[in-house]
Amino acid sequence: MVAAAFILPTLVLLGALVVHPIGYSLYRSLFDRSGDAFVGADNYREILSDPTIRTALRNTMLWVVLAPTTATALGLIFAVLTERVRWGTAFKLLVFMPMAISMLAAGIIFRLVYDQDPDRGLANAVWVGVHDTFAPSSAFPKARPGRDSPLEAAEGGAFVTREPVRAGTAALLPLVGVAPEALPKGTRTAGTSEVGPGEVTGTVWQDFTRGGGGAVNTVDPTEQGFSGMRVEAVRDGRVVASTTARADGTFTLPARADGALLRLPGSNFREPYAGVGWLGPTLVTPAVIGAYVWMWAGFAMVLIGAGLAAVPRELLEAARVDGAGEWQVFRRITVPLLGPVLAVVLVTLVINVMKVFDLVFVIAPGAVQDDANVLALQLYRTSFGTDADPGLGSAIAVLLLVLVVPVMLLNIRRMRKESSR
Repeated sequence: MVAAAFILPTLVLLGALVVHPIGYSLYRSLFDRSGDAFVGADNYREILSDPTIRTALRNTMLWVVLAPTTATALGLIFAVLTERVRWGTAFKLLVFMPMAISMLAAGIIFRLVYDQDPDRGLANAVWVGVHDTFAPSSAFPKARPGRDSPLEAAEGGAFVTREPVRAGTAALLPLVGVAPEALPKGTRTAGTSEVGPGEVTGTVWQDFTRGGGGAVNTVDPTEQGFSGMRVEAVRDGRVVASTTARADGTFTLPARADGALLRLPGSNFREPYAGVGWLGPTLVTPAVIGAYVWMWAGFAMVLIGAGLAAVPRELLEAARVDGAGEWQVFRRITVPLLGPVLAVVLVTLVINVMKVFDLVFVIAPGAVQDDANVLALQLYRTSFGTDADPGLGSAIAVLLLVLVVPVMLLNIRRMRKESSR
């Protein structure tokens, strides 16, 4: 009787908070939207036929495969490496710190990190910086010929002169459409080249005078040259000479350019690289998984680090004395001895990712939320959305429970096996 008195409150709470909700969800999943008509397994059949729910199921499986393994692998690497550096404690603190942030706050942070605008989104700022290091963008993406221009459009976004150029006559290549503040650093007022014997010279410049005035297709005193503009001389489809405009927009080509057409290649007008659409339909799920790993790698590192501290050091030293390298010690001794800890971390994270909801809800924009959908989010949208269907939502909840239970049973079995040793 005394034992029953102590156990009874626990059983009541367990029944009220666990057994009753599960039982009622199973019961409610057999009825329609209103809860009045019994529909049997129709809600479960709809789960298999609805493309949105199938996408959520597929994404959930992707989460289960990628997120726990990546977080556990990073946690293992961090735990091993931090044992070898003097500032390991500070590093562990930094890696574990995201665990102190709520999923909602982490979602807001990564919504900004993944912003398409490189001036706001850190991910694209880094990506664009690396890209522009190897393939610089043009300073003249909006430049184009004005009215009555001697230039016309050509293939590949280039512009070419309508008539061949002649040595001894300055070629004028006027363009418009570039904001003065967007011109390259070091740009000077447009000038005119001195005509040398046998040389083809000219000026490429911004044919626009602030405040109005100025003559069309004429280099006026306040107009700016296009510093760095690439100019090519083309004859019979081949580039026979090329050069780059000076700070004042002037350029000089050798005598072999005489009688050729001048071309401003399309590379001069390439649009700036805008980065990667992290939150587009293709990458949104991996992007959200990356945010999850950022949060939970610290959790894995701490648990694995605790297990690593219990590994007998004499085994590691004996292996090194026998000639084993660090990689062999890690692969053949450290990882096998950490097997139980790795299993705990992996199973815990598998159960956790099946319930992920807020990260996906906050990070994924509304336009791609169907592409990033997971079962927990679909459960919320179906049960409490504008077109709520509690019956179908209960069926999704039961499906989620069915997927989680085998992992929980595997964990219980592993714990019993460990305790019996």
